[in-house]
Amino acid sequence: MTVESLNKQRVLHLLDAFAGGDVEAALACCTEDVDFLTHAPIDVLPHMVPRHGKAELREFWQTLWSRYSQVRYKAPRIVAEGEEVATYMHTYFRKRSNDRIVQFDMAVFYTFRGGLVAEIREIIDSYDLVQQVLEREIGPSIIGVRVD
Repeated sequence: MTVESLNKQRVLHLLDAFAGGDVEAALACCTEDVDFLTHAPIDVLPHMVPRHGKAELREFWQTLWSRYSQVRYKAPRIVAEGEEVATYMHTYFRKRSNDRIVQFDMAVFYTFRGGLVAEIREIIDSYDLVQQVLEREIGPSIIGVRVD
């Protein structure tokens, strides 16, 4: 087994653990000083600030699980090169408050060190995500049009 195929399996294991609600098993896949960054508007989604270390990542993932009752993903593209893995995913989060599904695509880049994830970088269509989380069209607000 090549390091690339092993790292792909490690990413899938982390994703399966998280999607299954096992935050601790997902964190076990990470280094103590894991660095997490997602590109999202933190004024609307303040829990999505950069995180450093397992404790901060745990807090973020627990916040997600407090807001969503189910997480699913499909990863149609996983590419690995040495200690780096890139995924393109379709993700589905079921809101606890009203059972609505928030679905969005994202690209996630993982960097490994010593067989563990040391860095996670996410790129999300945050415009679409914010509209789904807020459950309203945000375009008029952005351009200054009042909607009654």
